[in-house]
Amino acid sequence: MKLGMNMLLWGSHVTKDHFPIFEKIKAAGFDGVELPIFEGDPAHYATIGKELTRQGLKSTVVTCLGADANPISGDPAIRKAGLDRVKWALDCTAALGGELLAGPYHSALGSFSGNGPTDEEFKHGVEVLRHVAEHAQKVNVRLAIEYLNRFECYFVTTAKQMAHLVDAVDHPWFRCMYDTFHAHIEEKSQADAIQTLGDRFIHVHVSENDRGTPGTGQVRWQEAFKALHARDYDGWLTIEAFGRALPDLAAATKVWRDLFPTPDEVFQEGGKFIRSHWESSKH
Repeated sequence: MKLGMNMLLWGSHVTKDHFPIFEKIKAAGFDGVELPIFEGDPAHYATIGKELTRQGLKSTVVTCLGADANPISGDPAIRKAGLDRVKWALDCTAALGGELLAGPYHSALGSFSGNGPTDEEFKHGVEVLRHVAEHAQKVNVRLAIEYLNRFECYFVTTAKQMAHLVDAVDHPWFRCMYDTFHAHIEEKSQADAIQTLGDRFIHVHVSENDRGTPGTGQVRWQEAFKALHARDYDGWLTIEAFGRALPDLAAATKVWRDLFPTPDEVFQEGGKFIRSHWESSKH
């Protein structure tokens, strides 16, 4: 198991100002960080990657798409914008040295039609994502696409839907991820959801039901960890939490109150919780 920390807790764009935070995360026993990539260029992320290597940290990446770059849109130009946007994120991830690109880039975040997904939208999504997978293979970055709860998207909201999408895209570089927060809302069982994804998932977000410090809420952690062990999962367990420090990010993640005393507590106490419960759940 590799322990990761999502940098969205501190901002939506990582720069040299965050290098001291890398040091604290490394000192707390983490193996790497997950960077949000919403802006910038490959040259910028190559610089960030050099610093991570210097500090002995590995990396993964998370990104998302807006309504103007929606892979399931009925407008071919908007679908093309979505493809180009994810290809750009893949290029930045490759420059960083990131192992994989996670996130809900199957459709536009927070964009709703008023109905469930249609067959036509599914067809568009599969076509775009297959092209994305071809580019991912070219730049040697694995795809770990994420399903979200129904309050954040409508296209893919359950493990069953995610498994169907992965199978339809049918490309070895197109895989998925598992997020305990979204599963807590949408699934009847963490274990059943993990079993449904089977060998399709390659990444895990450890996120409490209120987006606070892991281990302080209602997520059924022992059930989730035991199910991951049953799948012989040995990849990233990356903490994803959100705070109020950045107004735009707080608005996007719907965080209106403090969920933890300090960001340091999230990764320090959250990391301890994950390590101890990961080991105990083996038995």
